[in-house]
Amino acid sequence: MAEMSPLRRRMIEDMTVRNLSPATQQSYLYAVAKFSRHFGRSPDRLGLDEVHAFQVHLVST
Repeated sequence: MAEMSPLRRRMIEDMTVRNLSPATQQSYLYAVAKFSRHFGRSPDRLGLDEVHAFQVHLVST
C-alpha cells in the first residue's frame, strides 16, 4: 500500500480535530481526489484559480 502524502495526512488530522464523521471525511477526500484528477496535478500544486475553474466546470457539466 502506498504511503500517505503529508497533505492527505494533514487533511485527515484536521477533519478529525473538527469531529467530522467518517462518511463526511470520505466525501471530502473523494472531492479533493476528483479535483486533483481534473487537473492532473497534486492538490498542493493547485491554487485559487484552479478552485474557481473547477467550480465553473462542476456547474457547467
